Amino acid sequence: MDAVPTIDLAPWFHGDEPARAEVAARVDAALREIGFLVITGHGVPAALRADIRAAARRFFALPEETKRAYAVTIGERGWLPPGVEANGYAEGTPTPPDLKETFAVGAHEPVGDPEIDAEWFLPNVWPGEVPELERLLTEYLERMRALSNGLLELCAAALGLAPGFFTSRADHPSYTLNINRYPPLSQVGPPEPGQFRIGPHTDFGTVTVLDRQDGVGGLQVYSDEAGWVNAPYVEDSFTINVGDLLARWTGDRWKSNRHRVLPPDPSAPDEELVSLIFFYECNPDAVISSVPAPVGRVEHEPVRAHDYLLGKLNAITVG
Repeated sequence: MDAVPTIDLAPWFHGDEPARAEVAARVDAALREIGFLVITGHGVPAALRADIRAAARRFFALPEETKRAYAVTIGERGWLPPGVEANGYAEGTPTPPDLKETFAVGAHEPVGDPEIDAEWFLPNVWPGEVPELERLLTEYLERMRALSNGLLELCAAALGLAPGFFTSRADHPSYTLNINRYPPLSQVGPPEPGQFRIGPHTDFGTVTVLDRQDGVGGLQVYSDEAGWVNAPYVEDSFTINVGDLLARWTGDRWKSNRHRVLPPDPSAPDEELVSLIFFYECNPDAVISSVPAPVGRVEHEPVRAHDYLLGKLNAITVG
């Protein structure tokens, strides 16, 4: 049996109350035990994701001097070149920079607070060399936000809370979509000791929605029983995991679990993977307090989402 379970969401979206309750119970169990699950029946077209991946590959194939015009740092909108991010630092593990490059877009409609807007609602950047990215990613962001809100409503049901318990604090949320390109070994050469495509870390927000490709140098999740295990790959699925903020919100009932993306492997020297990773959070000015016992396990001090998430992002920035 896979350490990360696969759950069909069709009964949650379209079934009767007993079917919905069964899905919610399975979600609660998965998030308590491993903090990850794979979902099918989500309703997001595979063709849209394929078109985005193809357009992203066209962008990443541009000359470096062309992409440099869109270069930014973590938390901004545009191209994050290789070498600017080391996720291992988020858990206090010094590692070489992650072996990837990223194109990032996200929430962009300001709330009118200069401090908040400067961090979470920057304008998106659309490369003129690949004009179709704007249309494709605008649709994808809308679909990801709708799916993430649906997942948060499912999370509320899994905890026996009111349907809007989480989403009521996500009516103007921050979110980011990272398109990560993991270049092949034949391009980057042998990794440095301790270097990964993405170093061991936890995510920071509420839920992460990952569209990934199967590969040798792929996603691993930490299991208390088995150590590092390969995440299962299921066609036309998303991999979902809990972020630190949601774990804190649930009083550590649910686990924000460590994961990593393995470096390119000599057995597949030409393997190049492209992942679409949607990081969902909540309203930046929301104050997050732990759900009390008996649902929650630990009562954390309340935190403002803006302050908490910004500290996490700063920790992984290189330079």
